[in-house]
Amino acid sequence: MMKTLNTEESMTIYALLKAEQTPLDEIASDFKSKLPSARHFVACSSLVSLLQDKKMLYSTQRLVAFTILHQAYASQKSSANPFINFIVDAASEDEAEKYERTFILQLLGSDGSSTGKEFLKQSAADYVNSFDSSLHDFPKHEQLQQQYCVKIPPEPYNCLCKDGSVKSLVPDPDVPLGCDANSPEFDLQPGAKPKLGSGDREDTVLGLLRNLSPEGLDPQWIRPLPPRLPVQEGEQVLVELANDPKLVYHCGLTPRKLPALVENNPLIAVEVLTKLINSPEIAEYFTVLVNMDMSLHSMEVVNRLTTTVELPSEFIRMYITNCISSCENIKDKYMQNRLVRLVCVFLQSLIRNNIINVKDLFIEVQAFCIEFSRIREAAALFRLLKTLE
Repeated sequence: MMKTLNTEESMTIYALLKAEQTPLDEIASDFKSKLPSARHFVACSSLVSLLQDKKMLYSTQRLVAFTILHQAYASQKSSANPFINFIVDAASEDEAEKYERTFILQLLGSDGSSTGKEFLKQSAADYVNSFDSSLHDFPKHEQLQQQYCVKIPPEPYNCLCKDGSVKSLVPDPDVPLGCDANSPEFDLQPGAKPKLGSGDREDTVLGLLRNLSPEGLDPQWIRPLPPRLPVQEGEQVLVELANDPKLVYHCGLTPRKLPALVENNPLIAVEVLTKLINSPEIAEYFTVLVNMDMSLHSMEVVNRLTTTVELPSEFIRMYITNCISSCENIKDKYMQNRLVRLVCVFLQSLIRNNIINVKDLFIEVQAFCIEFSRIREAAALFRLLKTLE
């Protein structure tokens, strides 16, 4: 399963964050209906990362994000919410806005109570505008932890790699020191339009939603490639394929894996494709073969197949066109000359074995020969074409 949000999911989340005039309980319901439950954890993890940066979201958007974090798991006990520790920490943060801390405390107190959810019938903007700080007090962090969180016993073993990853979201270095959420430049009240560094703010948030991963940024542990198995002179794979005609259908060779087999063992690739020729999926294998990068091995496979089975004429035509196009587009002159020689020898073999109808490709192949007439094999192919006119 994807560990980050796709484009559609990130657009959905951002639309919910911007709905500052929509009742909060409706936003929570929209979140549950528009995203499958299997994607709730990834979406909420992205919201946590955005909330950790105090300048990333407006005040109303932060309230929407906390609503989603809590209500996504409201049908369970608060201790079962995977983000309950983050929510409790936010409710206890002394530097946070009082309306935000009060709102989170009301969220925590709304578990299992229909009357406790009445405040969610108002919008985030209405909540901020009507907030009266004199009516609220704040319990201590330890009290909230004891009431809502599960006590986790200490880990018996600490892995050295446990803290090897870093957060996916880091502060913008273009934001000068001293510019906090309360400064005029970063006013987070409803309707405010702060600028977070350079670039468009909406694009920044959407980009983060699409790319934030719950695991953060992990270091790339370098592992040596495993050694290859020794090549057997008897090619045991060919023996097994010959003994069991149905082996080719359950050996795990999908069309996507065909290019790797062609490049690493063209003989096995020919044998497998030959046995798959009557399979309903053979067209998929041909499509992959005709679109893969041109190489000596791919031409060897196609050339051997032409002498073993009857290939569709359209496939051969498309493969030849791809070969010619590859030669014309390559930048390196040495590699270009080498590939042109291979293609010319390949085409001569097809023509002499009557595999292709030269008239169907005469103009295209003739133009190819003229373009690379400086190469001896191209000149020889051109002379062969003239004898067939």
